[in-house]
Amino acid sequence: MNNKQPNPNTRYPVPGENGQDPYDVTYIKPTITRPNIIAGDFSYYSGLDFESRVTHHYEFYGDKLMIGKFCQIAAGVEFIMNGANHKMDGASSFPFYIFEGFEQDVPPLSVMPHKGDTVVGNDVWIGQNAVILPGVQIGDGAIIGANSVVGSGVEPYTIVAGNPAKLIRKRFDDELIALLQAFKWWDKPIDEIQALIPLLHDNDLERVKREITRRIEA
Repeated sequence: MNNKQPNPNTRYPVPGENGQDPYDVTYIKPTITRPNIIAGDFSYYSGLDFESRVTHHYEFYGDKLMIGKFCQIAAGVEFIMNGANHKMDGASSFPFYIFEGFEQDVPPLSVMPHKGDTVVGNDVWIGQNAVILPGVQIGDGAIIGANSVVGSGVEPYTIVAGNPAKLIRKRFDDELIALLQAFKWWDKPIDEIQALIPLLHDNDLERVKREITRRIEA
């Protein structure tokens, strides 16, 4: 039994020989250097440089990428931010103002397409090589299929996949979804989460409902 407490500020959380992580997994939070990326405790990326997967993220746009706790982000996932958008309400979408020699002033942000912050809830699993487009809101407990392109909001505890990503199914019935969102296990103290692990991995969902209800009402 491993008696070491989990530490959300550990950069390489999977133990291996000589302290080397055998799977190249990193907790995201301690790797962040940009002020406009926020990640919760224990969310991980299957790679060594998460920030390189957040593209077109320019501070002057002011948009944020916010990721909740206990998210699982697979290798190759890309978050495309608002800086990738082109102005599309004119006859041409070409950004002349970027390139040397063209005479066009930089348009004010007020006329540029801006879809807001990108928000990923808690306990979200994003499959390998998925692309998350600007301003998307992904609810708690959602699962994004590998190679999906997500351009619109994803409801909590749903599975989406494809290009564009579409609803495959809800993970659970409405009663259990509501209970999980009320229970918010990811916000519990570590000792309590440790004790909850058997419940969180129990596939007898009726028993899970009863136990979560009991704990909420206690």
